[in-house]
Amino acid sequence: MVRTRIAGFLLVATSITSAILALSCTSKSPDVAPAAKMDPVARGRYLVTIMSCNDCHTPGTFYGAPDTTRLLSGSDIGWVGPWGVVHPRNLTPDPETGIGNWTSEQIVHALRTGNTPDGSQLAPIMPWMNYANVLEDGDAMAIAAYLKSLPPVTHKNLDRIPPGGKVVGTTIVIPPPPAWDAQNLPPPPAHN
Repeated sequence: MVRTRIAGFLLVATSITSAILALSCTSKSPDVAPAAKMDPVARGRYLVTIMSCNDCHTPGTFYGAPDTTRLLSGSDIGWVGPWGVVHPRNLTPDPETGIGNWTSEQIVHALRTGNTPDGSQLAPIMPWMNYANVLEDGDAMAIAAYLKSLPPVTHKNLDRIPPGGKVVGTTIVIPPPPAWDAQNLPPPPAHN
């Protein structure tokens, strides 16, 4: 009898919880517009935020104090790995030091292929491979629209250092890969 009551109570509680969850999932928040109806710049800002682009490309973020007056203007923290040393680039529309001369299509192409307009390949630390096959056309163009809407910030990044080159400045070192993960990669540059 007690087991029957407990089982009945659990069944009713589970049913009520499921119904509440189903209703909450189908109700729309008034503050969130569907992606298709959202302004492209607002959608791009949202995507850049959830894709954590600011983590690397906005100065101060790794120190807990992102400089919102220089959003996505690049960082002087170098990422050291088998690719050498790279620094998060200036993604603002500054024509001299940022991506101001890139078209929206070139931005989308870089996000999907890792290839920049000058033909260079983005380092593997930039997760373009994650976006290559899943980023929908509208979302990719929204990211481009947002980047083009930013105030231009003049900031020339430090040059890329090839594998084996002398490491300078503040860096985050990605340790050499274990044999299981990557057997044919060159060793990372020496950290001086």
